[in-house]
Amino acid sequence: MGAPKYVLLSYDRQAEFEGEEGYEETWAWCEDAEDLFADPPPPLRQVYDLLGCAPEGQLSEALTRARAEGTASLGTLTLEILDKTGAAVGEWHLDQALLLGDRPCARDLTLRDVTIEGTALDRDPYEYPRRPPLSPGYRLLGPHGEPHGTCRDLACTSEVPDEPTEPPLRLLGCSPQGALRRALDAGEEDLGHAKVLRIDTSGRPVQSAAEGELRAWIPSARGPGLVDLTLDLWSERPPVAAGQVWDLWAEGRPTESNLWAQCDQAGREFWLRTALDNREHGGQDRPPGTTYHLDGRHITDLPGFFCALGEAVNGPGGYFGWGLDALDDCLMGRWGAAPPLRLVWHDSEVARRQLGPTQVTPQATPQALHRPLDFQELLAFLTEGDRVDVHLA
Repeated sequence: MGAPKYVLLSYDRQAEFEGEEGYEETWAWCEDAEDLFADPPPPLRQVYDLLGCAPEGQLSEALTRARAEGTASLGTLTLEILDKTGAAVGEWHLDQALLLGDRPCARDLTLRDVTIEGTALDRDPYEYPRRPPLSPGYRLLGPHGEPHGTCRDLACTSEVPDEPTEPPLRLLGCSPQGALRRALDAGEEDLGHAKVLRIDTSGRPVQSAAEGELRAWIPSARGPGLVDLTLDLWSERPPVAAGQVWDLWAEGRPTESNLWAQCDQAGREFWLRTALDNREHGGQDRPPGTTYHLDGRHITDLPGFFCALGEAVNGPGGYFGWGLDALDDCLMGRWGAAPPLRLVWHDSEVARRQLGPTQVTPQATPQALHRPLDFQELLAFLTEGDRVDVHLA
């Protein structure tokens, strides 16, 4: 058997939920996996009708453009859900909304039925909102809360496609252990629930990979006594970028800085997840006023900044936030550095060139446009409240 990359453990959902420790039993060491990685599908774009619409402002202007050019972009469109008194009781958001056309409203010729296409945001609690009883409908708002008019109702006019069928996970060249070995020898068919972990060359877990139902096995072509196992997954699959990141962590937590720089943006984002999962707990913060040196040679995107910052504070493979909210938490202490801290940002010109500034209107915030921060915005966030004293080098 070659060096295993994965370990298969027994899984108990209730014990996991209750935080019980030590319940997992090792079921197998596995050389490799097939059909493990998969990127999530792109957000589904749907077509909707704003029924009985009274457009105003930029929506009215967009209708004029769409009639002349065929379509018009609206950016983010927010529908405020109104109760019977006209008070807002909720919101629903449509990202990258594209106006496709309009026509007179059959029920009121002074109004328009407007057809739009867009992506509902994941944070919304429903596929699309239902108008409450006796409600006048919805108030329409633009990316910055500017009024776009009203509509009386909303209808989704495109069909949701069926979920694609995903292949099962196959674990190859597995050496069964314990209860799994006994179950296979007894010819049992109900093999139970299992968890797959990626491990390093010493056998230490690096990160959880998948969870599912162990449902079949066959003798493996990789050697006598080995088996190939099949799992039906109920968890999300790791993204394709995880494969490269785990290979870079194959010897355990890195001892060399900037290995993350080999990864593209998706890989850097997953690197941050891996660094968080492998952070050391219970360590002492270095005292306030400590100087940290940020290697800026490879900061070409925002995830790269956080990869470099984690290593500046906590060494190779270190973690100190993966986004602004997480960085806020880290700057409260107990993540390796007590604020205020001094950050010397070497080769800062790389990030200055790669991170902007973005050409947008003065009122357009990153949150409103769903875009990453540019260089100046990132500096402003770091230095806010005198938590970080940044020196550009």
